Amino acid sequence: MADQPQPTPTQPAHVPLNRQRLIAPGPVEVEPRVLAQLAQPQMHHRAPEGVAKLMQARAQLSELLDAPGYESVIVTGSGTAAFEGALVSLVPGGAKVVSAQAGKFSERWGEMAGRFGYDTHLVSRPWGEVLDPQEVADAARDAHTLLVTHSETSTGALHDLQAITAAAKARNPDLIVIADCITSYGVAELRPDAWGVDVIVSGSQKGTATPPGLGLLLFSPEVQERLIPNTPRGFYLDMQRELKGQKAGNTPQTPAINLIYALSASLERLLSVPREVLWAEKRRQNDALLAAGTAIGARPWASRTSPAVAVLCPPEGLGGRAVAAQLAAMGQRALPGQAPHEDTVFRVSNMGYADRYDALAIAGVMEDAFEALGVTFTRGAGVAAAWEALKG
Repeated sequence: MADQPQPTPTQPAHVPLNRQRLIAPGPVEVEPRVLAQLAQPQMHHRAPEGVAKLMQARAQLSELLDAPGYESVIVTGSGTAAFEGALVSLVPGGAKVVSAQAGKFSERWGEMAGRFGYDTHLVSRPWGEVLDPQEVADAARDAHTLLVTHSETSTGALHDLQAITAAAKARNPDLIVIADCITSYGVAELRPDAWGVDVIVSGSQKGTATPPGLGLLLFSPEVQERLIPNTPRGFYLDMQRELKGQKAGNTPQTPAINLIYALSASLERLLSVPREVLWAEKRRQNDALLAAGTAIGARPWASRTSPAVAVLCPPEGLGGRAVAAQLAAMGQRALPGQAPHEDTVFRVSNMGYADRYDALAIAGVMEDAFEALGVTFTRGAGVAAAWEALKG
């Protein structure tokens, strides 16, 4: 596909040129009320108001998952920084770490563990497929820690975190499970307490619909006792020190307090409806994108789709980069695939501050893009298919 001539993106006359709408799987569109938090006069993180806001945001992070025993930590950094903090703060040198991989971001965690010198073992499946819980459990039977991704943003796959954790802990009750929930937190069903997941990792620019800059962690009551004091592999990302401070309303270093105000405002919106309603609606919205793409000639890549991102293989003769470029020319910032699959797929998402009408708009703009790229299909089929999916 990559070797075939690709159409040149065209710019429709009606498209405004002053901005691009984010329909990519992060960063995502942010509610104006949340952005307004960033325009406040600079607040101080040690002032009573700043301390109260930190404590409020931490409580909201746990409340969204109905995990009252889990303690949250907010890190100034990305989701990758948060994941690194969990890894170096829980895993002693030389310990066996199993990394379950089936896409770009799950591969990142294995690379990270290898760089820190852990005894790293990989369990891999082809991109687009889902992990086999028993295969993962067998690999982790004598491991210290399992690294697993819930929603794989590069492929659009939702791995069965519940089944993987249950199978792995049945073989190895002392196993620590660190889960990359960067695009599933606030979007997909996620019940860490009931499922036995020890650490949840996310980032502000995904389901919480906040600007980039915060890494989010939630630690189970059991795993809090296993955090390494004064870990030799991290200082800034020492989560034992960070958690101790944040439980008292402090941070060992200056946090991005403005972003914490914004995060709290966004979490307030997510908490305004029951979590089951939130999860079901995000699933319907993403199903609408998948249905729209299928109706006009694309097809889903993942065998078990995530509600966070629609990853679609374009029609024959088109590459993912050409589709993403055409959408960009129309004012819509989507993404092609991750290397080495840049041309295999394109990725669109309704994950952030967006509702079902935004999903319908994306369905319509995909029709415009495909038409501009010379794809033959029945006009209106994508939008009609999206409407049907939203009825579910």
